[in-house]
Amino acid sequence: MDSSFLLTDEQMMQFITKGYLVLQNDLDPQLHKKVMDTIYRVLHEEGNPGNNILPRVPEIMEFFDTPVVKGALTSVLGTDYYMHPHRHCHYNKPGSQMPGGGQWHKDGYWSSMRSHRPWWAMIFYYTQDITEDLGPTAIMPGTQYYEKFIGDRGETHLPTGKAGTMVLVHFDLWHKASLNVSSLDRYMLKFQFVRLRAPENPTWNHRRKEMIVPHGTPAVHLNLWRDVWDWLRGEHTTCMDAAAVDEFTLQKVLQDLKSVDESVRAQAADQLGLWGEAGASLAPALGQLLDDTETAALNAAYALGRLGPKGIDELIKHVTEGTTQVAERAAYGLQGASAGAIPGLLQVLQHKDEKRRALAAFVLGMIGPQAIDAVPALIASIQDESEWVRRNAVEALGIIGNASGQVVPALAQALIASLLNETEEREQASDMYVNKQKYISNKIGYTAALSLLRTGKDGDAGLVVRALEKALHSKDRYVRAYASEALTHLRTAEAVDVLIRYYRTSRWCPDTSKASTF
Repeated sequence: MDSSFLLTDEQMMQFITKGYLVLQNDLDPQLHKKVMDTIYRVLHEEGNPGNNILPRVPEIMEFFDTPVVKGALTSVLGTDYYMHPHRHCHYNKPGSQMPGGGQWHKDGYWSSMRSHRPWWAMIFYYTQDITEDLGPTAIMPGTQYYEKFIGDRGETHLPTGKAGTMVLVHFDLWHKASLNVSSLDRYMLKFQFVRLRAPENPTWNHRRKEMIVPHGTPAVHLNLWRDVWDWLRGEHTTCMDAAAVDEFTLQKVLQDLKSVDESVRAQAADQLGLWGEAGASLAPALGQLLDDTETAALNAAYALGRLGPKGIDELIKHVTEGTTQVAERAAYGLQGASAGAIPGLLQVLQHKDEKRRALAAFVLGMIGPQAIDAVPALIASIQDESEWVRRNAVEALGIIGNASGQVVPALAQALIASLLNETEEREQASDMYVNKQKYISNKIGYTAALSLLRTGKDGDAGLVVRALEKALHSKDRYVRAYASEALTHLRTAEAVDVLIRYYRTSRWCPDTSKASTF
């Protein structure tokens, strides 16, 4: 595509640090009006079509086929991103009675854990000139890495602009509907997108290696941001020369790590990570911060990931022995340690506690293709007694890829097995497992189909097609959606034949409704 539509380094850093970008899609105003008129009629005559908003109003696809949208999504998610089958039209009536317009929240996620790295993104698209009075979706910049809502400490931002304004957001950014105090209806189209492969190189207009933090950025997480920045560039984080830090300086940082001031502790942790192995002697002190406030704990986790073997050992210890919250924070730090963490993670994969095994599988997936040596252990984990472990192993294999030749057959088998179990009573999920994801009824099949979408082209096409053809008849709508997309991605003659037979019976007519005559 025309590289002039790709994002700049400055825009990518805003997305990494603040979690959003406001972009303008310049299209004919009459197209936006036509879409709005159709949406109005559909909402009032038929109700919200939900996931069927695109076939019901097919002109919407023109919004997402423009160079502006493709350039932004390519920059963040890579060249082969996928439009997720879940989408929604948000309708904000005039004079909404909700105090403040809604509750702050993160959208329900589609993996078994949220990833700080942008594997997912959303677009909020406005089909009309949007002002603060109309009640645009409020966002809280910089909160995409926080599990807990930070409340009044955060800044509320209301993106506005003319028709065609879109807000590209990190999937986990805290947001809410704001109050519509105008006399007009407000429409917003929410579409979600998923990355299919780990980055191998920058897919935006990349000009400089060093990241420059934009002005007005909220709480500072330099090592976390560096992890995302370097990952998107297809590179690994580099550290300072160990000889650059003296003992006096280290002792001063140690004192700061114990400060009563949270911001001082967080800053000291971040600084240690920038020094790399030169700060390894303070790994135990950093480990204690994993049970601190989320701001300080995140800095400690990512700093430990950059301290070399001592930092990795400290993180592994907390994944193994820490509380559920501490273990999860340590897992995020381990992904930045890359291949150095694999031996320890393979040991954790044998832990007696399902929470620890699941976290180990998650991190191995986040390490990506470098974790190829972990493939046999992850394939074995597909048979784990815990569904959460099985699901994380299936997702990790899809991200690591089929270079070993073992992944695709294992994923196809996992998908077929999940379909056979759809009629059985589901096991009771543990308190940490995402049992609130009721919108995914077959979590293993859903994840296996997505993993085959990521890796199917690299394996035995016939084997993949046979598994995906069975998945087209799953009871889970998202398994069916991923299966059809994976077959489309394959494009073999057999895959196309399966799709044609499937679409002949499943084609949805956008003009047929309770309001239509024939």
